[in-house]
Formats: sequence, C-alpha cells, structure tokens
Amino acid sequence: MTDTPPEIDERYRAMLMKRTGEARLKMGCAMRDTARAFVEASLREQDPQATMATIRKGLFLRFYGHEFDAPTRDKILTTIERAAESDSQNHQLSQ
Repeated sequence: MTDTPPEIDERYRAMLMKRTGEARLKMGCAMRDTARAFVEASLREQDPQATMATIRKGLFLRFYGHEFDAPTRDKILTTIERAAESDSQNHQLSQ
C-alpha cells in the first residue's frame, strides 16, 4: 500500500540522496538496530525468562522466517540453537 503522494516521495528521495553514502549507511544501520531492539524487547516481554537461543530464534523468525520453507526454516533454527549452546558453553569455560 502506498498512501504517499508521488511528489512527496520524490522530495523525500531527493533529501536522502543529498546525504553522503556514509550518512545513508549509518541511517540504515541505526534503523536496523532500532528494529532489532524493538523485536527483542517484545520477545522478552512475552517470555521474561527467555534464553539467548530463544531470543535469537525469535529474531530470526520475525525478520526472516517468512522467507523460507518449513524444512529450511527448521534447519536454520536448529543451527541457531546449536550456536547459542556453543556460545553459552564457551562463555562458561572462560569464567
């Protein structure tokens, strides 16, 4: 759905293109970080006791889950789970 008049879209695009590539990249990264923080907060609100694996899997599902078929999505979730377990074990060993 596009409810923005074309002339406003053009003005907005022109304003963005006046910025340097570096500035546009920083804006994009900041927006991504903000979106991630919102999703993570939502996941923690739903489950205050969520593990890091649960948070990582939830982030994946919210951002990318719809882009994969079920078998591929399950493989990715398994990999995320294993990586989180490995990270947790490595963290415990380093303490």
